[in-house]
Amino acid sequence: MKSSFRSTTTSLPRILPCLVLPWLLATTAVSQPVPSFSLAWSEYPSWSVFGVAHELGLIDGHPKKQGPIEKKWGVDIELKEADYDTCLVMYGSNNCDAVCITNMDALNPSLTRRSVAILPTSTSFGADALIVDQTITDIQQLKQEKVYGLAKTVSEYCFVRNLELLGESETNYQFTNMDPAAAATAMQQKQSGFKAIVVWNPFVLETLNKRKDCKVLFDSTTIPGEIIDMVVVADASLKKKGGNDFAHAIIETFYAVNQRMADSATRDDTLIALGEKFSHLDLQSMRKVVQQTKFYGTPDMGIDTLTDVKTQDIMKRVVEFCLNHEIVPQEPAVGYGTQKDAPQALLRFDPSYIQRTLEGK
Repeated sequence: MKSSFRSTTTSLPRILPCLVLPWLLATTAVSQPVPSFSLAWSEYPSWSVFGVAHELGLIDGHPKKQGPIEKKWGVDIELKEADYDTCLVMYGSNNCDAVCITNMDALNPSLTRRSVAILPTSTSFGADALIVDQTITDIQQLKQEKVYGLAKTVSEYCFVRNLELLGESETNYQFTNMDPAAAATAMQQKQSGFKAIVVWNPFVLETLNKRKDCKVLFDSTTIPGEIIDMVVVADASLKKKGGNDFAHAIIETFYAVNQRMADSATRDDTLIALGEKFSHLDLQSMRKVVQQTKFYGTPDMGIDTLTDVKTQDIMKRVVEFCLNHEIVPQEPAVGYGTQKDAPQALLRFDPSYIQRTLEGK
């Protein structure tokens, strides 16, 4: 998602004044009507943050109940946890206000629902990988094998991009559509014909742990910053009463949990909590997971990602890939900045929500 991760230790104090300490204010039922919004999220390291925030009492994900951050911003946030595909369907069908989604998958719904990327949460840095058995030692050998992975997703994107970097043409390879859980299980069980799979975590770690004779031939470390995990909000929801405050509350919640990860006193407990929300991985596994899924854990990182010209170049490549692979029926207009900066954009990368969250209420 981002090409570089500059030190942001000086940015931590910037957000501390606007964070409400969770033990100072308890969760309460909404006593009077406040604007209510929903966020659809699925298990993934930087998205499970919102489930952990509910457990910590920073927010209350139940409808008509508020945690301290919701009270501060005067909104009610309902968390809708589901598998990833269901989250995409919910967002595309207007059954939630916001969704945890990748930059690639955000293109399609934006064609019918104008959308705003308000918060980049992480980037894949090894979390998406091509795993092969010991008989495969060179990429050329894969021309004779089926490579299993979920088509028209970041798995296929990671595979094709790595082939490009190796000077190879995807037309010479057999990328075969298969659910990542099924593909990983087939390889773990040594089913015949499954010599190569492209999957994401936790399937990467699980497969490598169960098949010591398997290895990663290449992964997403070769394309840093190209697979962006984000929170995207419908433009219409942002324009509703309390819409901006909903965005600020989501942003503050994300960075509050990240501060716990940055603090040595609470880091392990927070990783364990994240692991409970992410395939029940233990502390050791979660330490590996957050190396392979680099969090944009400070406001500076988030703002940099949304404003970096390299992000714009990446999105051009992603759009081209989606058009060539018939993932989108037409090219969506992608813009950067506020609506005033990009009035025609269907999907807009807007750093102003993070900037205003820093200013507090």
